[in-house]
Amino acid sequence: MKEVKVGIIGGGLMGREAASAFGRWFALLDMPVKPVLYGLCDLNESIFDWYRQVGTIEVFTNNYKELLNDSKIDVVYVAVPHNLHEQIYIDVLEAGKDLIAEKPFGIDENACETIIEKIKETGRFVRCSSEFPFLPGPQRVLDYVNSGKLGHLLEVKSGFHHSSDLNFNKPINWKRMTKFCGEIGVMGDLGMHAVHLPFRMGFKPESVYANLQKIVKTRPDGKGGTADCDTWDNAILHTTIAQEDYTVPMTLEMKRIAPSETNTWFIEVIGTEGAVKYSTKAPKTLWTFKQEEKAQVWQQEDLGFQSVIPSITGGIFEPGFPDCFQQMLGAYFLEREGKLGEKFGCATPEEALLSHKIFNAALESAKENKVIGF
Repeated sequence: MKEVKVGIIGGGLMGREAASAFGRWFALLDMPVKPVLYGLCDLNESIFDWYRQVGTIEVFTNNYKELLNDSKIDVVYVAVPHNLHEQIYIDVLEAGKDLIAEKPFGIDENACETIIEKIKETGRFVRCSSEFPFLPGPQRVLDYVNSGKLGHLLEVKSGFHHSSDLNFNKPINWKRMTKFCGEIGVMGDLGMHAVHLPFRMGFKPESVYANLQKIVKTRPDGKGGTADCDTWDNAILHTTIAQEDYTVPMTLEMKRIAPSETNTWFIEVIGTEGAVKYSTKAPKTLWTFKQEEKAQVWQQEDLGFQSVIPSITGGIFEPGFPDCFQQMLGAYFLEREGKLGEKFGCATPEEALLSHKIFNAALESAKENKVIGF
């Protein structure tokens, strides 16, 4: 396989997931390229010790410009707070590197647009991280929607719930402060997860009415005091999508405070003749609905491992988050090589921009307490 040297800027939670995915690359079959982790940048140099076991990293630095100046690096994965996206993404592109970017792709819509202008100027290959659609279940949902079995579309629900902020005494971090996370709050953190698959199904909203919740106003600052916690904790967006001569409601939910939900991604699409739904709460189960002569029947199907890219893992086994993360990266490198074909691809910069437009409209809707079209 052709080797592609990769650098990571931001070696925390997601950086380690990327390193793990690259280390297990041989689990993917028929891949034309092999990403090799070559460089790492993080301000916390103590994290370097974990990365030294990777064995292929030759550049360790706390200055990302040093990493970008290395001519051997082809692709950079950036996982940093949202307020740093614009400058670092632009610097990556100007350095002649391709980019795997984290969502929300800029702290706000203006930043997103600036990044996209730089992509056009430099011609670099860029995609945005969104892992969950690469599980087998979401791929089967997509297949069902594309099969025509729905009949007339009636309703769409998609969202991502977790309970990471249910503990009100949890110390504050950057995701709970607007200056780092952005005014869109939880929508910037979780929103791409909710919209990626609906966008690929052609479900693109034309209006939104938002219910936004700012539940926790202060949190411990980790130094014996408290700090303002000023981001939106939960967001429910009631949107409409056009279908020929009628409109369809699509609900998008993003919640950091959702009791009983450790980390749950879900989607449900309902039509007049059929329906399909999936949730990571039951990761092996796909639900489909069909009309019979004298009954309306929901049926469940046990799912195996098969997703977008074939792998060595037996089809009867269960996938997890590391697997869908690796599948997403596999799709990135396949598309970068022009060999993705009809397979499902990563979120595009244009989809990231559309998500920002939706979230901006949601902010206006919550402020004005009315439906906002865009």
